[in-house]
Amino acid sequence: MNAHQTALWTSEEIVAATGGALHGTAFEVSGVTFDSREVEHGWLFVAMPGTVADGHDYCAKAFAAGAPAALVSKPVDGPHILVDDVPNALTKLAVAARNRCHGKIIGVTGSVGKTSTKEALYAALERYAKGRVHRSVKSYNNHTGVPLSLARMPRDSEFAVLEMGMSARGEIAALTRLVRPHIAVVTTIASAHIEHLGSMEAIADAKGEIFEGLEPEGIAIVPEDSDHRDRLVKAARKYAGRTVTFGQGEADVVALHAVRSESGGSLVTAQLLDSELTYTIAQRGDHWVQNSLAVLAAVEAAGADLAIAGLALADMGGLKGRGERHRLEVAGGSYLLIDESYNANPASMAATLKALGEERDVGRRIAVLGPMRELGTHSAALHAGLASSVREAGVDRLILVGEEMAPLADALGDDLPIERAETVEQATRMLSQLVRPGDAVLVKASNSIGLAKLVERMAGGLQLADAGEGARH
Repeated sequence: MNAHQTALWTSEEIVAATGGALHGTAFEVSGVTFDSREVEHGWLFVAMPGTVADGHDYCAKAFAAGAPAALVSKPVDGPHILVDDVPNALTKLAVAARNRCHGKIIGVTGSVGKTSTKEALYAALERYAKGRVHRSVKSYNNHTGVPLSLARMPRDSEFAVLEMGMSARGEIAALTRLVRPHIAVVTTIASAHIEHLGSMEAIADAKGEIFEGLEPEGIAIVPEDSDHRDRLVKAARKYAGRTVTFGQGEADVVALHAVRSESGGSLVTAQLLDSELTYTIAQRGDHWVQNSLAVLAAVEAAGADLAIAGLALADMGGLKGRGERHRLEVAGGSYLLIDESYNANPASMAATLKALGEERDVGRRIAVLGPMRELGTHSAALHAGLASSVREAGVDRLILVGEEMAPLADALGDDLPIERAETVEQATRMLSQLVRPGDAVLVKASNSIGLAKLVERMAGGLQLADAGEGARH
């Protein structure tokens, strides 16, 4: 097998795709990144411009880390391909990657659960076609992340699972035309990004843009239980050869039974289009039952093995910032810390609080909650609206981080003890002093709040003297 077949990209292919000019000797790469901290030996470094930092300033660091070349818009000291516009060149490389791929492409979007569903889909397909499945890494789902994820896609991928996000109308439409999925999944519709879009209907329309890029006779997968189900189905039918719904009631892919398993996840019997499957989900919470139905609908649509997908769901561990569970030591015993620090909106807050309430064999239930962002003028009402979920979960102690949580504190009144923290450092100090053996602690907020730092410190064996150090916000 020659280098052209084994390399992710050759310099000749990059030049042909981008229209750039090679400066230096020919090369081949095994990876692509625009973050100099991620560079591995043999990876192409893409020098993206930025408002805070210019990637061109990091080319020397990338070369030192093993990058054989860089994609640049101005000459640098080292092998490079010179283009007029780096972001545009990356998009062209993404187009070339998609054009040469003959595998099944699955696009995933939604207000809640898209990264978790993407990861579960990857796990299910990778178990079926080991080493031949590609996916978006992290949450690279925007106008730069999606092209990067495509540019990283190996030429012989049998399946690819690509996540698409947005904060405004038209963004997913542009991304889905790059991805050109054979299968397009919408996980759910919630009030994330309502600040920019103004209404839930507008959010549903923006998510429904994913269907615009479907390949001929493509399959749309839509949540049956959404208030916007009909709106999504109508959008899908303009572009999809077939529309499949998942959820409860009259859904095409439906959970006939779902009960809590001994391990704390769920035991589910689902009716699919052509078969019935009983499987276990390692992840806790009703929202994961819904995620699993979306996964199985996509696996069936892709022609992969459903039984193998069920095994993957049973084995799938928690994702960092999205339900990863830590059993941590404290004087006299241990406690459970549930890391949901990566994102938050009203729907995901309610779901994870409900899951906290269902934790068995725990002493107190403690929730450390930070603000939900991008809610605009709806922010105060939606934060206050979390009070019912807190009460129903049986939360014993609550730590609220930031002034945006004041409406929730006011709505709860004297229902339970509440600690108010202005910073992540203060919240970390409060939790470390409060927690005791047998507690179950939920940590959740929008990623920009920086509660991941609290999790890192608690999991790393925080010393109280360290709690005043600077934290990321």
